[in-house]
Amino acid sequence: MTTPTTWLEQARDAHRRGDVAAETAALDGAIHADRGNVAALLAMAELKRRLADDRAAGSYYRLALTTAVQARSVPPALHPGLQRAEQFLADTERAFADHLLGQLRSAGIDTRNAAPRVAEALRMLAGEQPLYLQQPSMFYFPGLAQRPFFERSGFDWAEAVEAATDAIRAELLAMIDGATDPFGPYVTTAPGRPPPNNPLLDKPDWGAAWLWKDGAIADGMAGLCPATLAALELAPQPVIPNRAPIALFSRLMPGTHIQSHHGLLNTRLICHLPLIVPDGCGLRVGAETREWREGELMIFDDSFEHEAWNHGASDRTVLLFEIWRPDIDIDEREQLTRIFAAIDTYGEQ
Repeated sequence: MTTPTTWLEQARDAHRRGDVAAETAALDGAIHADRGNVAALLAMAELKRRLADDRAAGSYYRLALTTAVQARSVPPALHPGLQRAEQFLADTERAFADHLLGQLRSAGIDTRNAAPRVAEALRMLAGEQPLYLQQPSMFYFPGLAQRPFFERSGFDWAEAVEAATDAIRAELLAMIDGATDPFGPYVTTAPGRPPPNNPLLDKPDWGAAWLWKDGAIADGMAGLCPATLAALELAPQPVIPNRAPIALFSRLMPGTHIQSHHGLLNTRLICHLPLIVPDGCGLRVGAETREWREGELMIFDDSFEHEAWNHGASDRTVLLFEIWRPDIDIDEREQLTRIFAAIDTYGEQ
C-alpha cells in the first residue's frame, strides 16, 4: 500500500511539473487506498478547483468534511483546509442559487408567482428554506402526507365547533373570573421521572386548564364547561384508555416563547380554536408561519418542528384538542388504539 508520504511527494512533484494527469493519479490512488484520507480528499478538491471544475471540487470538499466529522480526531494541520472547504461550499451554493433563480426569472418564473408547492421546492433547492419533515419523538406512522397545516374547510365538523366559540369563550372567562385560577403550568415533571429540559418548566407563562386529561374529563369541568365539552364531542378525537382524549385551554402570557420542538405522534392533528388573541402572536409549523384568528380553527401536524409566541400586551388563549388524521382509516385507528394502549401497559406491576 502506498504510504501517505509517498503519495504526497508524488502529487507535489507532479504539481511542480504541471503534470495534471500524474497529480490526479497520485491523489486518486491515495483515496482508493484509504477512503478516510482527509488530506488526500482536500488535495483532490484543491486540484479540481484549480482546474475550474467546481462541481467535482464541491464533491471532494463535501466528502472531506463528512469524513472529518466521522473521524475520532483530525490533525490540526488539516483544519485550515476544512475551513476552506466550508467556505467554498457556502460560496458555490449561493452562486448556484443565484444562477438558478436568475435563469428562472428570465423565463418568467420565481418564488412569488410559482405554484405554492413549486415555490417551496425552489426555496429549498436554493438553500433559502430548510427541509422540514415529520419527526415525532415517540411513534412514527409511515405513508402519511407531509403537510404541516390542514385547512379547516376540509373538515365537515369544523364549522359547528367554530359556531360555539362565543359560548366556549364565555365559559373560559367565567372560570378566570372565579375564585380559583384554573390554569397551572403546562410543562411539569411527571412523578418518578427527571424534569424535562424546558425553560418553561413549572412556569405559568404557558398555562393549561385541562378539560380532558389522560382520557378522562378533568375534575369539575363537566359543570363549568358543558358547552365546551359538547363542542369537543363533534370532533373525531382519539379515544385511548388513559391517554386520549386530551383537551385544554392553552394560555400564553405576554412575552412567552414556546421553543422549537416536535410532538409525540404523527397519527394525530392538533386543533386550536382561538378564543382571545392579541396582536403579536404567531405559530410556525415547519417553514410556514400563521397568526391565530379568533373563532377560526387552526389545524396542524405537531410532529413537524414547531414553535409559538406571544409578543402582545395581554394573554393569548386557545382551546386545544387533538383529532385523528383524516388519512388514517377506521381499521388503522382501531389497531393504533390497541398499540398505544399496549405501550402504556409496559412496566405495570
